Amino acid sequence: MSSLAPHDFSPETTYLNTASFGLPPARATAALQEATTTWAAGRGGPMIHDHLVPQLRAGFARLLDGATADDIALGANVAGMIAPVSQALPPGAEVLLAEGEFSSVSMPFVHRGDLAVRFVPLERLAAEVRPETALVVVSVVQSADGRVTDMAVLREATRANGARLLADATQAASWLPLRFADADYWVGATFKWLIGARSVTFFAVGPEAGGHIRPVGPGWYAAADAWAELYNPIALPATARRFDATPDWFGVVAAVSGLELIEELTVEKIGAHNLELAESFRNGLIERGYHPVPGDSAIVAVPGAGAEADRLEQAGVIASARNGGLRFAFHLYNDATDIDRALEALGTQ
Repeated sequence: MSSLAPHDFSPETTYLNTASFGLPPARATAALQEATTTWAAGRGGPMIHDHLVPQLRAGFARLLDGATADDIALGANVAGMIAPVSQALPPGAEVLLAEGEFSSVSMPFVHRGDLAVRFVPLERLAAEVRPETALVVVSVVQSADGRVTDMAVLREATRANGARLLADATQAASWLPLRFADADYWVGATFKWLIGARSVTFFAVGPEAGGHIRPVGPGWYAAADAWAELYNPIALPATARRFDATPDWFGVVAAVSGLELIEELTVEKIGAHNLELAESFRNGLIERGYHPVPGDSAIVAVPGAGAEADRLEQAGVIASARNGGLRFAFHLYNDATDIDRALEALGTQ
């Protein structure tokens, strides 16, 4: 299977590490170079790219079927965008998470200090929701091993028990279809599968769920009229924009470029491409005596093989050592030759 975008990327390695950091498309590097050249020449600072923010907000909304631009806030990192949800919970509230959840998702709750945080196996998450559960927090796709959460089933369980649901789409957005109605709150970093920037994260919340939370330390950019209220703060907007952090405008330039390419290719085509490659790689691993984590995911994890990461890198194959295992990630710039190179570098167990 060929790459979906062969002319937009130019990796010099067999890059199978999107779950850690995505590769920028050529249009993003060109746009960033132009932006920094303009800045260095004194012909306009980063703020001249603020007109791209509404475009980016609308693009994120289109990733979440059923969302609108008014439901989207922009920030710098996942934990910071989760903070309003964490801080709104009353002392003693039960928060349910999956065992092995990525720490940026769990730490805002674990380290608040006065919440009843409960970890259960991912496959039992929906069954463990109970009437005393205030909030369920989960990554749509698990960072460590690529397991995919059945969001519809989990949503049904939270509704039946009166709990709210926060979903991290960082490892899912761009290749897995997402529905806004499947969670009360959504968060997602753009520097992985959205081939964006390390400094840009989205937070999505509708009016109903948003009414239960308040911004934590809002800055000037979150004001109802940011430029008019620079020295005289008056009001926060009624939309999700009240949760905005001041953007890194260079990051916005990169994120817009990545999102444009994803929309041109479509989530459906990217997902089919990624999953076909991952399944082929999984089968190849099994033939060579390895035991990858089963499932239908663009992430392929091989438990117990983490020590092979350095040897793979020496062979020009870039993967991640995670949780004692190896983690491979297949995205739109990968093709069947990447599978062959990775399997050859691993050899037979």
